[in-house]
Amino acid sequence: MAKLGIIAGEGSLPGEIIDACRASGREFYVLAFEGSADADVIGDAPVEWIRMSEISGALATARREGVEELVLVGRIPRPSPLDLLRDARSAKFIAKIGKRILGDDNLLSAVVKELEETEGFRIVAPDMLLGDLLAPEGVLTRREPSAEENADIVRGIAVVRALGQFDIGQGAVIQNGTVLGVEGVEGTDALMARCGPFVQGELPGGVLVKLPKPGQERRTDLPAIGRSTVENAAAAGLRGIAVEAGGALIVSRSETIAAADAAGLFIIGFPD
Repeated sequence: MAKLGIIAGEGSLPGEIIDACRASGREFYVLAFEGSADADVIGDAPVEWIRMSEISGALATARREGVEELVLVGRIPRPSPLDLLRDARSAKFIAKIGKRILGDDNLLSAVVKELEETEGFRIVAPDMLLGDLLAPEGVLTRREPSAEENADIVRGIAVVRALGQFDIGQGAVIQNGTVLGVEGVEGTDALMARCGPFVQGELPGGVLVKLPKPGQERRTDLPAIGRSTVENAAAAGLRGIAVEAGGALIVSRSETIAAADAAGLFIIGFPD
């Protein structure tokens, strides 16, 4: 089995990949981004802490450690062109992808292409390593969405798909047909916090809808939810979360569903 390089950002998912490798006896090495990855999540795993401005050194480390496959997990802050230009290999990379760096998904697609075609690594999706990571279809919680909330889900899907054509976000918050907010570079938790003050009245407080953008690179940037997503949704006054079945990740699924049940929220996987 090929040695796996885990490029780790924030969240608990890098730790789940580490645990899966240990359980299967697979060799691995972690490249953890400073300021993003959690040292407690990485634990005592073999690791080198890296910066976006030192990407060529990180790739050299991966080769030295015998890494053949790479998985990118956890949210990583978007690099600035200045960060990338501090490194000769990164500067060359920018010159090759040109204006495509202006879009998040275009950037990720370009990164994957560069890592595979030029650097010689194979990129694997997190769900290939964790079998129960992809969201299944159907209601996953004790609570089911109401007819009004189902209508909000349908509207949210249309909104995210429309914005996704312009490479803008993977999520939206909808309440009674009104778009309270759409996800930008700030991420899902900040989106819900921003929408919280607009949730009003005795009607259901709204639904978070997340799904991939059209043509998205699915090995590196599928939308994801976890326990913290549920907790932040409840704090914002929302009533449920809807994700695309097979097109979104549910981190620590049993814990996430249990948290939703405890908060009285629903989680549903809708068909593509």
